[in-house]
Amino acid sequence: MPEAKADKSAATGAPGDASTIEAIPEGTGTAAPESTASPTRPRRRQARGEARIAQLLRAAADVFCANGYTASSTNAIAREAGVSPGTLYQFFPNKEAIAVELGDRLLARWRDTYGAAFDQSQVEQPLDSMLDAVLDPLIAFNCENPAFAVLMHGSEIPGRITEEHDTLHATMLTRVEAVLAGYLPETPAPQVHRVADMIFMIFKAGLDLIMAHEGEERAAYIRELKTVLFRYLDPLVGDDLPCPPAPTP
Repeated sequence: MPEAKADKSAATGAPGDASTIEAIPEGTGTAAPESTASPTRPRRRQARGEARIAQLLRAAADVFCANGYTASSTNAIAREAGVSPGTLYQFFPNKEAIAVELGDRLLARWRDTYGAAFDQSQVEQPLDSMLDAVLDPLIAFNCENPAFAVLMHGSEIPGRITEEHDTLHATMLTRVEAVLAGYLPETPAPQVHRVADMIFMIFKAGLDLIMAHEGEERAAYIRELKTVLFRYLDPLVGDDLPCPPAPTP
């Protein structure tokens, strides 16, 4: 699997999951620091624990992408990380705990990504510029973190991950509706909701095609997705800039 991972990263030209998993604080399942008189030893121990957790999460991301969540195992993750299963169990009791930790981290980064993408300064632009500003970071995140799609949409994923993803999905859909309402101030709310639903589903379908290709083909599908969305929205929006949002009471 390491050879396959290297081939994949080289083909996409983008950093893979392994390069984007940051060190995280020690949590449940992490061995507690030993009591010592030296104030530096616990900090060193904590840093080593954080580095080991990040190493295990990188390995889990690669294994989940290669095998899918259901077919993956803690032994495979330990092997990918280059550690013994016993070392893995010092930090995580089972595969589900690893998936939940990895999913939490990726969801947090996804929230930051779409929050920045939908920043008011980004959506107060002409339609074509707005699509670039919003879609580019969302697509880049998914290409750089393929384990995100595996954990959010795969079968037999821990319920906590799917629940948090469903909540985030609803939040994003609401944000898309708010952006559309700015471009379509005279359009009835039910129609805005339908258009937002269509945009969301077109984006998801287009993203699946983008993720299934690499290199120039991936870039071509990104352009196609933007073209589809522009041609769908342009007759509705025209050349109008979005109206500023109503002031918060």
